[in-house]
Amino acid sequence: MFSFFNYSILAIIALLILYPLYFVVSASFSNPTYILTGEMWLWPKGFNLDAYKKVFENEDIVNGFINTLKYTTFGTLINVIMTIMAAYPLSRKDFYGRNVIMAIFVFTMFFSGGLIPTYLLIRDLGMIDTFWVMVIPNAVAVWNIIIMRTFFQTTIPLELQESAQIDGCGNIRILINIVLPLSLPVIAVMVLFYAVGHWNSYFHALIYLSDKENFPLQLVLREILIKGEMDEMIKSTSESFFKQQLSVEGLKYAVLIVSNLPMMILYPFLQRYFVKGFMVGSIKG
Repeated sequence: MFSFFNYSILAIIALLILYPLYFVVSASFSNPTYILTGEMWLWPKGFNLDAYKKVFENEDIVNGFINTLKYTTFGTLINVIMTIMAAYPLSRKDFYGRNVIMAIFVFTMFFSGGLIPTYLLIRDLGMIDTFWVMVIPNAVAVWNIIIMRTFFQTTIPLELQESAQIDGCGNIRILINIVLPLSLPVIAVMVLFYAVGHWNSYFHALIYLSDKENFPLQLVLREILIKGEMDEMIKSTSESFFKQQLSVEGLKYAVLIVSNLPMMILYPFLQRYFVKGFMVGSIKG
């Protein structure tokens, strides 16, 4: 009886979570008229691809999509490399002063200079309105360093590293040939964490970017969904107010699907590593 009620409750919770996602997908393929009148609630009604056509015809969205791909790809690569370079030395017991360095890293998790000093620093470095402002200031997360360091300490046997050292391997070769091949689960977790962070980031771009050519997709969607700047896409001068509402309603769901699809595609490939890497790399009591 316990299992029955347990699975029933979990199934209801899963449906409550999945239905809004399913509704967005169905609505993106439906005629906006049925969405506004509430007739579409499960299956797509009045199937059409007009919203997707308008999305991909809009230069700002396409440009934002390309920019976000670049920021996510290069940013995640830099993040993972920097995290490994910080976590591996800190995981070695023969690295003197590692506790002091780790304490300094942890200090930055709780205290920072604030937004204005950070902006002034980035301005003085000449990174305002450039590609690098989206990937360098957040090049590493201290929490992820802690997770990866703990993974190295608890999963990679010290004796394995010592035997390689006896055979003449240096620290770099030990890291590349021994540690990293055994650390795929935690690396996959880091890739997912950092990639999702870059893909969903808009506040950083909102502060440091002013040229629309450099806007990421999320900032473009903010302009469309929140500020309602759809004049180019829905041609407000030639359509009635009701038709404008229809166009806006269809576009909302289409752009949500377009913006989330890449991460939804990426997750299944990393899922098998996700739980293992996160739990093994977590701090043990």
